[in-house]
Amino acid sequence: MRELVWIIVVILVIGWLVGFTVFPDVGGIIHLLLVVAVILIVYKLVTGRKV
Repeated sequence: MRELVWIIVVILVIGWLVGFTVFPDVGGIIHLLLVVAVILIVYKLVTGRKV
């Protein structure tokens, strides 16, 4: 499960970078991908630590 979250984050960031450089007119979707990737990273950091 942990690897799956990181794979999704990497795919979203790569999709954001590709969309940002290839399709600059589609700004809303690109930024939505970035926001989703950041949310997943924060989720991973919050839930990934064992107490």
